[in-house]
Amino acid sequence: MTTTRIFDFSDRRIDAYARLTERQLRNALHPEEALVVCESLYVIRLAALVGLEFVSVLVDERHLENLLDTVPELREKEIEVYVASREVLCDITGFQVTRGYFACVRRPPARRLSDVLSGARRVAVIEGLTNVTNVGAVFRSAAALGVDAIVLSPECADPLSRRSIRVSMGTVFQVPWAVAEGSWPESVFGQLERLGFGTVALALDDRALRLDDPSLAGRDRLALFFGTEGTGLTQGVLERVDETVIIPMSHGVDSLNVAASSAVAFWELCAKGRPSI
Repeated sequence: MTTTRIFDFSDRRIDAYARLTERQLRNALHPEEALVVCESLYVIRLAALVGLEFVSVLVDERHLENLLDTVPELREKEIEVYVASREVLCDITGFQVTRGYFACVRRPPARRLSDVLSGARRVAVIEGLTNVTNVGAVFRSAAALGVDAIVLSPECADPLSRRSIRVSMGTVFQVPWAVAEGSWPESVFGQLERLGFGTVALALDDRALRLDDPSLAGRDRLALFFGTEGTGLTQGVLERVDETVIIPMSHGVDSLNVAASSAVAFWELCAKGRPSI
């Protein structure tokens, strides 16, 4: 562990935190060198617990000892530890920093869909969700409420984007997930059906079951499909699912955003009946 003080926002050693775009961090030409940025002491601790490879950390100089006490594994790693004043950290982030803990880690390798689905009983399938905040929120609810895995359509936002990691509180490192392979949505339905999953879409439909219908919770393996804020799920998905489901609502409200609706669905169909951990 090497400790270096950073005095200026322009210091090239902190490019990963201050200047590199998400696309540059992903490094498509050399995926083994791809990086992700973690923010907050909690997320850094979680990254260490799941065994991610650290490249560097950047911390408010006043909090260095707290970081090393909370994540003692860092003392033994061959990484760069950068310390800076609160003012420099605010320049880096573009807003007033309240905690001042950052880490740069190697991006974990992508998983195959077949590996993610193996052994899962409750799966969330996300189609076309490009808002990184909502992607992070879905992961956090999934982790808390008993979802075994998440599948994303190819055009979804990257769960390992900086903001998504922050909003998810690091649960993107805990919940197994994969981007669907092959033609969408045929390929994902093919794999789900071969593994015996029932498929349910959260969608406004006059024929839809209520979310609390007893026939849903009793299914052994269930995949829940969620769409975008604006247009919802595509017709290709709606034509293939076994059922559509609605959340009963009041006061003329017809829908919730995907972060809220997924949390409600996860509680009803994934969390109930499972022991707390």
